[in-house]
Amino acid sequence: MTEPIAYINGKRHVLPPGRADQTLLYYLREVGFTGAKLGCGEGGCGACTVLVSSFEGGHLHHRSVNACLCPLYAIEGMHVVTVEGIGNTRDGMHPVQERLATAHGSQCGFCTPGFVMSMVALLRAKAPEAPTEEEIEENLAGNLCRCTGYRPILDAFKAFAKVEPAAYTEAAIAASKAANGHHGSNGANGGTNGGTNGRTNGSNGKANGKAGKNGNGKVCPSTGRPCDCGDVDMEGTITSSSKHKEASCGPLTHSRPAVEPIFPAELRKRVPLELELPGAASAWYRPLSLQRLLELKKQHPAAKLVVGNTEVGIEMKFKSLKYPVLIGATHIPELNAFEVDDGGVHIGASVTLTTIMESFKQLISTQPAYKTSTLRAVAEQLRWFAGPPIRNASGIGGNICTASPISDLNPIWMACGATFTLAGAGTGERSVPAKDFFLGYRKVDMQPHEILLKLYVPFNTRQEYVKEFKQAHRRDDDIAIVNAGMRFTMEQQGGVWVVAEAAIAYGGVAPLTILAPKTMAALAGKPIDGATLEAGLKAVQEDVRMDPNAPGGMVEFRRSLAASFLFKGLLYVAQQLEADVPAYSSPFPESYRSAVKPYEREPSHGLQYYSAVPGEDVVGQPYRHQAADEQVCGTAQYVDDIQLPRGALHASLVMSSKPHAKILKLDTAAASAMPGVVGIFSAKDVPGGNDIGPVIKDEELFATDKVVVVGQPIAIVAAETETQAREAAKAVVVEYEDLKPVMDIDDAIKAESFLLPFSHSLNCGDVDSFFASAADDADVLVLEGEARMGGQEHFYLEPNACVVIPAENDEFLSYSSTQCPDAHQKYLSHVLGIPMHKLVVRTKRLGGGFGGKESRSAMINAAAAIPAYHLRKPVRLVLDRDEDMQITGTRHPFMGRYKVGFSPEGKLLACDMKLYCNAGYSMDISHGVLDRALMHADNVYMVPQMRAQGYLCITNIASNTAFRGYGGPQGMVVMENLIEQVACAVGRPVEEVKKLNMYKEGEVTYFGQKLVGSQAERCFQDVWDSSDYTARRTSAAAFNEANRFRKRGLAITPTKFGISFTTKFLNQAGALVHIYTDGTVLVTHGGVEMGQGLHTKVAQVVAHDLKITMAQVYIAETATDKVPNASPTAASASSDMYGAAAADACRQLNERLAPYYEKMPGKTFKEVVMAAYLDRTDLCAHGFYSTPDVSGFGGDMPFNYFCYGAAVAEVELDTLTGDWQILRSDVVMDVGKSLNPSIDIGQVEGAFVQGMGWSCIEELVWGDKQHTWVRPGQLFTRGPGTYKIPTANDIPIDFRVTLLRNSPCERTPMVHSSKAVGEPPFFLGTSVFYALKDACYAARKDAGLEGWFRLDLPATPERLRMACVDDITKAYAPDDLVCKLSC
Repeated sequence: MTEPIAYINGKRHVLPPGRADQTLLYYLREVGFTGAKLGCGEGGCGACTVLVSSFEGGHLHHRSVNACLCPLYAIEGMHVVTVEGIGNTRDGMHPVQERLATAHGSQCGFCTPGFVMSMVALLRAKAPEAPTEEEIEENLAGNLCRCTGYRPILDAFKAFAKVEPAAYTEAAIAASKAANGHHGSNGANGGTNGGTNGRTNGSNGKANGKAGKNGNGKVCPSTGRPCDCGDVDMEGTITSSSKHKEASCGPLTHSRPAVEPIFPAELRKRVPLELELPGAASAWYRPLSLQRLLELKKQHPAAKLVVGNTEVGIEMKFKSLKYPVLIGATHIPELNAFEVDDGGVHIGASVTLTTIMESFKQLISTQPAYKTSTLRAVAEQLRWFAGPPIRNASGIGGNICTASPISDLNPIWMACGATFTLAGAGTGERSVPAKDFFLGYRKVDMQPHEILLKLYVPFNTRQEYVKEFKQAHRRDDDIAIVNAGMRFTMEQQGGVWVVAEAAIAYGGVAPLTILAPKTMAALAGKPIDGATLEAGLKAVQEDVRMDPNAPGGMVEFRRSLAASFLFKGLLYVAQQLEADVPAYSSPFPESYRSAVKPYEREPSHGLQYYSAVPGEDVVGQPYRHQAADEQVCGTAQYVDDIQLPRGALHASLVMSSKPHAKILKLDTAAASAMPGVVGIFSAKDVPGGNDIGPVIKDEELFATDKVVVVGQPIAIVAAETETQAREAAKAVVVEYEDLKPVMDIDDAIKAESFLLPFSHSLNCGDVDSFFASAADDADVLVLEGEARMGGQEHFYLEPNACVVIPAENDEFLSYSSTQCPDAHQKYLSHVLGIPMHKLVVRTKRLGGGFGGKESRSAMINAAAAIPAYHLRKPVRLVLDRDEDMQITGTRHPFMGRYKVGFSPEGKLLACDMKLYCNAGYSMDISHGVLDRALMHADNVYMVPQMRAQGYLCITNIASNTAFRGYGGPQGMVVMENLIEQVACAVGRPVEEVKKLNMYKEGEVTYFGQKLVGSQAERCFQDVWDSSDYTARRTSAAAFNEANRFRKRGLAITPTKFGISFTTKFLNQAGALVHIYTDGTVLVTHGGVEMGQGLHTKVAQVVAHDLKITMAQVYIAETATDKVPNASPTAASASSDMYGAAAADACRQLNERLAPYYEKMPGKTFKEVVMAAYLDRTDLCAHGFYSTPDVSGFGGDMPFNYFCYGAAVAEVELDTLTGDWQILRSDVVMDVGKSLNPSIDIGQVEGAFVQGMGWSCIEELVWGDKQHTWVRPGQLFTRGPGTYKIPTANDIPIDFRVTLLRNSPCERTPMVHSSKAVGEPPFFLGTSVFYALKDACYAARKDAGLEGWFRLDLPATPERLRMACVDDITKAYAPDDLVCKLSC
């Protein structure tokens, strides 16, 4: 048999044998193409996206696919292009790479290669046409970013909508490669960008190594070069828009020879061959004929047919299912057929979803409109089905036969009258109506030897209308909560239009897709009017019945959705009939019309405002991230990209499956005997201390006699391969005796499970006396309330990873993905019993952190060190996404209870507040989180008398930890909730009550710190004015008056955030600065680069202080043997501290160089340095900084200063489903005198979107008493399939960010009066939450409900829909329903 081959980046590869169970991603990384990242392993994040090209039917086909799902053998005979293959910093970057780098579209960089390849694949697939802006946005639906907030990525890519149409054809690329010359000018890649061979070395636009600026100092916010792409007003404010970036971020086509490979000639000529590839785990067959396929299925009835592997791959990886035989069904002509006849469309079972979507759109444009109602419904549903890489690979047959109860398409097939054709060897073909095909949960009417051959979709007749419905946690790339397909055939009877036939199918309300027979019968023969609607809604109650503890939960919401969809369906038909039949008029009010308005979203755009810095070349200039070029090229190295030393082993953790239990037995015998296993280690093998913890040692590295959380490490397996280690870990036998768990805050309160020594309180005034006398005071009003908010998964795109390498004399080197190498060094020292001076921890960069890698990553590193110690071999341990989410903790869920006294006009007088913080099973650093929550519970409001008591609740879930904001947002949510409730009580607009109570300059907070340089009122007023708040409030009210089931909401939200570690000793930093004789400078400091631009800002400080260019400064990796005892890169203080430490080192060096500058006037830095060196002057300095005056928690100056900000958000809410979008957001943020406005704006936007995600989208679901359908203690939402972070579709359509002008910070002179920016803007994202709640108030008003109501965070579609009470929800839930929340 001819050997199986594929090409990768233009080079021929013979695919290795025995790999049927492995993915393309595994192989790519094995052979050195590490640009494609493993972010989730389930095709949900897009970090692994690659371009796959094939030659089919005489034409080239280009598509993006998820390499983490694509089987290795599925790409046989194809060409795979990874991010490394399209460009690099030496030979020239691809225009997509260049534009993304110059537009500041890469922060941590882990997701960046996936975005690049999605865009490149779109350009190749669309050629010779150019994509539209809408297509570009929709193309990114399968790519997640946790850092940027997406706006700069969209700005970078949307310019390609204007690319020359034929620029990305094979012919154009080949012509570029054949062009004369090697390194012609290519914008930022050419010699004009301060480097050679396209390498910028951080110069970011300094021509010929010299600083470049124009007369007024205006610098392009995208490239860092002088330009005219923005507008500068008389006050020196630069305005940069999305449109400006189209012209300023580099070329749109190859302007130098392309690195990108063309399709190999061998593959053009290659005739596909039948494959039969045996393997130990699975055998792979690829038949070329239907007959051979049927023979194989008869021989192997349990075999799985694979097209995209999007279901089978998930089952094999995450459900541990074994499939000894896999059959690639991609090369069968009959299964790839797409045929149209007079009656409808015949679609082969292997036709991809993308092909169906594109073909249906083509038919819609050519067929009479009345015939294509079903096609339009399918195309619209597919638009929101997964992301393009999934649709590009997935076959329709697998989607049908999987029989998912939440399939988006199966309800449409059932409703439209589709027919499925099955085939089997010896039994021939048979047809089954779609409505009869689904028999039970994942069970269909198909015999083991049969396959689905094709489906038939009939065209529609006149006055036959098909409509699709779907509601998910978010719109883009999400599985449905409930979906539906509906078909209504209308006919005229006695002059009245009636429903001749109705076919209604629902998904997500039963173990299988169901029809609604009683509803269909209730509508048949009836006109569409109020009576028919009422009858239909009553029938839905009968058709859609659910157990209160049904899997998936949200029972009231799901049943309400089914009814809402029917209501929308009837509205839709009435409007369609009205359009088709002039004599017909819809019976529903005009205000109902927008309830079925098609979803529309114009392309996102934004404005950024910041201050020009005339005369300054470095500080205050918008340099892009120093590693941006490496990141967009896929060459930036993360821990799992490190090439392992020879003999390295792979580790996997044996983890608890119980939330609270005694360990009765640990049996490793069978696992130890498995192939490749080198050792299994548990608590008895820890040479040092098994007790661990960042503050108090209240955890075990490996559980001994008891487990206290699902996912707690019990042992660790070391094996020759990762697969062997994982298989062995599953084979370890652990027997338990269950103990009663404490799962949430309510359980903890009941059991008094508090860590009292660390449950602090703050107090100002005599709260008890106030409330004791309040009852007798007519001028004092008192109310009580409660606010709850769930946790938030960090979802850094790079899972936790480490490599531990032993050396001589018990020395160890660890490469770790951590925000705190010092903590890892201490953990390793403790568990190994080896002094710290023999242990070195290094961190080059993180693929995101957000606090999640501050303390929890250390236990993973320590666990990997145990087998490395005993076996004396390097050990790699990388968590899968589901493992990482289960065991590493989240943002702390909080509950706040308060009692507040206030005046009749809404002035706050006194407050008694209790904050309950769910710490999880150990303290970790939860005490600091609770302390910060207490010190932010006032937000920006003056409360003369206030007491806040904190409670650290110990529960049996993963130990929760630091997350951007570190408790501050939770405390502020409680206060904002209180303010809103007070406003409702006094009958005043909430924004007026906010103004009334806002802190003034010089006032003292309730925890004792005087406010100096307060910008709270200024930020609030600035965003009020710039957003045109008053006029938009009036406009929203008019919209709400005209629309019953679609409402707009508006909110303005302020913030105040303290900067410093609240643990005093952590406020210190060190930096090491080396000057080399060639005039370059190397800096090492204790901070970790995790995407926030820390290294770039420190480089700017150093370049400014040494009076050199940015190209001369390089920041080395963070290492404990260079800067010892470094505090975590956290608390938003890193730029302040490490910038100041570097400045201190520069001060010392400048003092040493000063005599030489005096002796050598006019000489260059390099010449002065050489003279000093020859004179034996030390050219290395260690700088140190400790934040002055701070007191830590409990003192009168816990913070060095405060950052302020305010945001206005406007949303539009579908009150029938809970679906929404952000129309516009305006942010004004106080960052002092910005060190780097482009980085600061990126942090503001990213924090805003992350805060919006926490408060509106992201929900953690644990196996607790609220969710009894989840196994006790298990985190249900442990991957992108179930846990949803915002996508590009969720950000504001109009996103405007202003950096507050003329607000230098007097507390930070060493970093040029700048302020921190990482955490402070996060809370502003909750402005979207409050805008959504404002929309809910409008809906409730229409239903006759007035006054304050409780809405917990996050404001998911469930909570929003059930808050918008109407006649539909009343049938399923009380008006004051509080939806279930893991808290």
